[in-house]
Amino acid sequence: MNLTDRDYWKEYWSHYEYEKIPSKVPFKKFLPLVDGAKSFVEIGGFPGTYAAYFYKQGCPDVTLLDFYIDKEMVNHFEQINDIPQNTIQCVESDFFVFKSEKHFELVFSYGFIEHFDDTKDVVARHCSLLAENGKLLILLPNFRGINGLVQYLFDRKTLRAHNLNSMKRKVLKGIMAELGFPEAKVEYTRKPIVWLEPHPGNDFLRKMVKLFSYGLKLFPIKGRLLSPYIIVYAENKK
Repeated sequence: MNLTDRDYWKEYWSHYEYEKIPSKVPFKKFLPLVDGAKSFVEIGGFPGTYAAYFYKQGCPDVTLLDFYIDKEMVNHFEQINDIPQNTIQCVESDFFVFKSEKHFELVFSYGFIEHFDDTKDVVARHCSLLAENGKLLILLPNFRGINGLVQYLFDRKTLRAHNLNSMKRKVLKGIMAELGFPEAKVEYTRKPIVWLEPHPGNDFLRKMVKLFSYGLKLFPIKGRLLSPYIIVYAENKK
């Protein structure tokens, strides 16, 4: 079951501020492991932030796959980041009906798999896009700690759009083993962050949460309570 729909994402992105490609990423530790990939697909990643990021890292073939894509916004994102227009190849499709003969050296998603009830099915579809010796990199938020409490108190609509069971390391490790990746890494990130998504009228509240987040950075402890993200990394050695 999909916990969101097209209208949800259309409304979500209408409040999103398009900015520069991030200079710091929570998966920095894994960058040496994916360095040299020549083809990349970002699943559910409109407007293509990380497709652009990996293009800048040297990957020449980058694809964005999402069931909601505004091509003008993608082109604008390319423009403000000094990327040639139409560098990001856009595929607007439902991930669950998408078929591709092409396989990718790096399959990536950030904040995607937790929006569905059947986590194993979603992850398996990621793996099906891997080229031989391809790398899988999945990031998802951790709402089973303090960040989840923030969402519960101030933005339950967003919290309801997430499958909290998908945020269990044991569950993710088990899924990867069942899919033939027993050596997959499933880790919490270290630097604590809490946030609220932009909604009309919550600017002040977001600023207060951001100040609270600054204070949490004094406690860089990995684990369920404080870590903001979970990272799944695997290599296709089959």
